Amino acid sequence: MTATTADQTGTDELGELRTRIDTLDNEIIRLWKERADVSKRVGEIRMAGGGTRLVLDRERAILDKYRQALGEDGTQIAMLILRAGRGPL
Repeated sequence: MTATTADQTGTDELGELRTRIDTLDNEIIRLWKERADVSKRVGEIRMAGGGTRLVLDRERAILDKYRQALGEDGTQIAMLILRAGRGPL
């Protein structure tokens, strides 16, 4: 394999990987929006039944799940996800 062929192979793979990242980003965005909509609906149903807008035990469990799966960055991600579904506190 010549240097030119190796460079082209790397360039091709890089393009494929970037395309895959774009596809994954689109799916993450779609799922983010879907989750926010579902979460908002849960809050509406809970409030219509006389409950509170949010349940701290449930939020704590979600934070723990993300932290266990992703480390400390998972906590930050979970906070953003929770906020997207319920709005700021």
